[in-house]
Amino acid sequence: MTAGTFITLDGPGAVGKSTTLEELDRLLRNEGRLVYRTCEPSQSALGQFTRASAAFLRGHALACLVAANRYEHVEVELRPMRDAGFTVISDRYLASSLVLQRLDGVAERYLLDLNREIMLPDLAVILTAEPAVISARLTARGVRHRFHHDPDAPSRELDLYAEAAQTLTTMGVPVLVIDSTGTAPKDVARRIADALPPPGGTVAPVPHDDDPTVTP
Repeated sequence: MTAGTFITLDGPGAVGKSTTLEELDRLLRNEGRLVYRTCEPSQSALGQFTRASAAFLRGHALACLVAANRYEHVEVELRPMRDAGFTVISDRYLASSLVLQRLDGVAERYLLDLNREIMLPDLAVILTAEPAVISARLTARGVRHRFHHDPDAPSRELDLYAEAAQTLTTMGVPVLVIDSTGTAPKDVARRIADALPPPGGTVAPVPHDDDPTVTP
């Protein structure tokens, strides 16, 4: 059996991940791929506890809990489904840890050590947008995370996601960064799909001149 592909989608809150995921799921299924969607924290009991704890746990404690759920996620869902031939898409993964936990005061080196033995993605997609656009969307939908009470959070998140992209690249992970400010979700999904290999092939992200695309 040919192994599938593992894709991760990360980015600041209100950047359009959910809508893009819906479009990408539909597009890949229409192309005949087996698609398995998941998220982090995962839907397991540990994942639900992690999600509920994010409002009051801080720093290293939360970073360790997130990593523990990730290792469980890899063992129970990500690796088995990828090995079964599915295109596995995770809403948030390592890049989010390298941003959100750093916002919480945890050093990148510590986070990388915690995640040393996780399964790395075949393609890490990071969505960005203009800080003012993100702020307006956050205001419209309401604050869902304690970090977003800080008006400077969108700019700080964007800076850290740029650093996370570089870090993932040094780890050998192909990274595709897409500015979604003026791009419809279906077009973002198309660009992600274009960056994927055929099932069983080798991932080779396709750069776009108007995107800060990072490749290894």
